[in-house]
Amino acid sequence: MSAPIDMPPAQGPYAYVNAGIVDPSIGLNEPGGVLIQDGQVIACGREVMPEALGDVPHIDCRGFLLVPGLVDMRVFTGEPGAEHRETLASASEAAAAGGVTTIIVMPNTDPVIDDVALVDFILRRARDTAIVRVAPMAALTKKTAGEQMTEIGLLQEAGAVAVTDGNRSVTNARVLRRALSYARDFDMLVVQHVEERELAAGGVMNEGEVATRLGLPGIPTAAEVIMLERDLRLVELTGARYHAAQISCAASVELIARAKARGLPVTAGVSVNHLVLNENDIGAYRSFFKLAPPLRTEADRQAVVAGVADGTIDVIVSSHDPQEPDTKRLPFAEAEFGAIGLETMLSALMGLVHNRTIPISRLIDALSCAPARILGLGIGSLRPGAPADLAVIAPHHSWRVEAQALKSKSKNTPFEHRVLEGCVAQTVVAGHLVYSRSLR
Repeated sequence: MSAPIDMPPAQGPYAYVNAGIVDPSIGLNEPGGVLIQDGQVIACGREVMPEALGDVPHIDCRGFLLVPGLVDMRVFTGEPGAEHRETLASASEAAAAGGVTTIIVMPNTDPVIDDVALVDFILRRARDTAIVRVAPMAALTKKTAGEQMTEIGLLQEAGAVAVTDGNRSVTNARVLRRALSYARDFDMLVVQHVEERELAAGGVMNEGEVATRLGLPGIPTAAEVIMLERDLRLVELTGARYHAAQISCAASVELIARAKARGLPVTAGVSVNHLVLNENDIGAYRSFFKLAPPLRTEADRQAVVAGVADGTIDVIVSSHDPQEPDTKRLPFAEAEFGAIGLETMLSALMGLVHNRTIPISRLIDALSCAPARILGLGIGSLRPGAPADLAVIAPHHSWRVEAQALKSKSKNTPFEHRVLEGCVAQTVVAGHLVYSRSLR
C-alpha cells in the first residue's frame, strides 16, 4: 500500500444525517448518516440518526446523496513551469468544487517529475497550498522521453503513487518491458497512455466520416488498439501491474475484458468526456472538443459506457488538462489537445445515472473506491476509521456551466453553456469543509 496522503484532521464531532449513503466499498446504498470526529469517520449507516446523537451538531441532508470523496487519477497542472495555466492551489479548488478530495497529478511539467527532489517538491507545495489531497505520479522514463528508465523504487519511497509518462506513450517495447519488470519488483503500478505515436501523428480528431466531412486529418482507433495489444503482451511476459490510462473505443474494451479473463493484472480508465460526448460534438470546428484520445463515434461511446457499467473499465477520470486561450482558441487543427474537467466531472456523469445507463453505486465505485483501491491509498471509503473525505451531492439540482465562474485558472471546458442535472453541495477533506455551494 502507498503511504497515506496526509492532511491535518479537523476537530469534531459532527454528523451528516438523513442522507442517501452510497458507498460501494462497504456495500451501502441506503438512507443513513455519517459521524465524524478528529478527521475520521466514526460511524456510517442507518444507526447515525438525530435521535442517537445527543448534543453532537448535525447537518440534515434529506434529499441529498453522501458518497466517499472522489479520487481523480489523471490531473495535469502547470506547476512547476506553467503556473499561468494551473497551480496545485487552483486545481485543488476546482477539485473541491467537483467533489474530488484527492487529485493524482501527472509528471508532465517543466521540469518533468522524474526524480526524488521533484516528487518532494510537489508534496511540499501541495501541503502548503492545496485544499484537497494531492499525490504525484512520477515519470516512467527520464524527461518522459521513452528512452531511459527512472529510479522507480526511490520515487515510490519519496511518495510517488505510480509511474507514467502522462500524455506520452512509451513506444519502445524493450524499454517498457524493462520498466514493467522493474516496477513489478516494487509492486508499483505502471500507467500508460495507449496511443501508437507514429500512427496518430498529424491527426487531430477521430478518423472517419466526420473527419472527412470537416476536412481534418484523423487518428484511427487502431493507434490505440495496437499499443494496448502490445502492452498486454508485455504484461503477460512480466506480470507487472498495468493500467491503461484512458481507452476510448469498443475494440479496447474487448481487449481489456479478454486480458482480465486471462487473469492478467490489468485495469483501465476512461475520461468523462468519452462517456458523454462523441465526435459529432465537434460541430463547427469547436476546439474545446479536441482531446487525446479523440472523441470517437457514438457506437464507441456506448461501448465504453457499457464497459463502465459492467466493470470492465475500472476507473473514470476527468483528464483535467488546462490550456490557455492563446493555445486553445485557434483553428481546430492548430489548437492544443485537452480540456478541463475537475469541476464538471460528477455533474456531467449524473446524466448517465438519471437515464439508468450506469447505476449510482457503480459510478461512485469508478470515481472513488476503485482508483483508491488500485493505487492503494487507504481512502475512497466511509467505513469507520477511514479518513473523513466525502462529498454531498444534490442529484437533481440543475446548473448552467459558465466557464468564467469555474475555479480552474484555464477555462477550456467542452461543457460551456450546458445545463447539467446534479451538482456537489459540499466537499469535506479530513473532516474539514473545503467547499460549499448555495443551492437557492
